[in-house]
Amino acid sequence: MAAPPVPRRRPGAVPVAALAGLLVLLAVAALAFGRSTPGGLRDQGPVRTVTPPPVAQALWPALDATPAPTQPVTGAGDATQPPPQPVPDVTVPGQDVTAVDVRTVLAKDPAVTAEERTALGSCDNCEIRSPEFRDLTGDGRLSLIIAVITPGPVVLHVYTPAENRLLPVLRVQVQRTFSAATIGSDLWLYESTSLYVRTSSHYHWDGVRLVLLERKDEGLGVRPPTGEGPAQPSGAVKTAAPVGPSAVPTATPSAGAAVQPPRAPRPATPQITPTVSPEPKR
Repeated sequence: MAAPPVPRRRPGAVPVAALAGLLVLLAVAALAFGRSTPGGLRDQGPVRTVTPPPVAQALWPALDATPAPTQPVTGAGDATQPPPQPVPDVTVPGQDVTAVDVRTVLAKDPAVTAEERTALGSCDNCEIRSPEFRDLTGDGRLSLIIAVITPGPVVLHVYTPAENRLLPVLRVQVQRTFSAATIGSDLWLYESTSLYVRTSSHYHWDGVRLVLLERKDEGLGVRPPTGEGPAQPSGAVKTAAPVGPSAVPTATPSAGAAVQPPRAPRPATPQITPTVSPEPKR
């Protein structure tokens, strides 16, 4: 009995299994090449929140700086100093320093001198500036910033809450019209040594108090002159405005320039006015 004939494969026919395997390989290759393709889209998960850089926020921005800065309190930032002690008989319910009475703090703080306390009464050239509140500890707690102006020293005080008490964390003598700002949780004090140089003092919270990190001098340039109208250069001569239609302004010669002889005036050109004959009557 003869064996059944073997079916012949048509030319160009591809088995189904081989075709499926080829498609799988092509899909894997596309994924592999797609990851390294420049400009391809990728899912990197949730978008990260971008935190803007800290900017300077002025304290008492309407004030100007004056010359000759003073040195900070001796020992500022010294690790051998004892930790600050709470101001006696002053409480901060809920650590809300905005509810603290500034005059009570200055009257109770032992570090406040008798000369500073004169600003609490009737004193000429004395002032207690309105308090400022900034986060100087970096943990979201607001600190109390007070500036006391007396006829003698001008002192900046900074207090921060600790539980229900108030801790003095900085006392520094400054100029009468100093300027200040906070950048992030850092405090910056600005004082001018002259018209050309400004001294910047940078204070940072170290976990116990505000310490002086750096002090640097920055060039300011020459301040513009004060006065009405633009400044006249030295030696400038103002000329009077010409009077009458025939007056001619003359330029003032500069020093060292040759003086030209005056020119003879040109004769006036007579102007002829045409006459119009009257029309004859009809």
